[in-house]
Amino acid sequence: MNSRESKQVKVAAVGFTMSAEAQQIGSDLFITLVGGDTPHIGTVTTWSSKQTKETIRFESHSGRFHKDDVLAEKILEIIAPYLPGNCVITSGVHVNGITQEQIKASFEMAADLGRQLADWLKETPFTFEAPIYKKKE
Repeated sequence: MNSRESKQVKVAAVGFTMSAEAQQIGSDLFITLVGGDTPHIGTVTTWSSKQTKETIRFESHSGRFHKDDVLAEKILEIIAPYLPGNCVITSGVHVNGITQEQIKASFEMAADLGRQLADWLKETPFTFEAPIYKKKE
């Protein structure tokens, strides 16, 4: 039986909220990180213990690219020891007229979400059947 456990965690500070919804998919974990005034998908960050972490940044405005991956990477730093498989995080946090205080706080907020997810991962085992491949003839 493959696990399909999920968890949503939230944190609020300095006038905005961030949330992360995590879903176990077999031995893998999919996380959606959103927050602020305009949630979106700004970046996609992938991680595996056997490959280099990679990020795709979508264009935002005026030729700039989203930077939400820095928040995803903060979460990954905390949860990676508890992941048996791959992890994909979509990130999109936008606060209208964001201040330096809010930018600084967003890193600690992401770390808080990471710790909440790590606690959940410690208590919630991944249950999955190993895939069966066709035998070579």
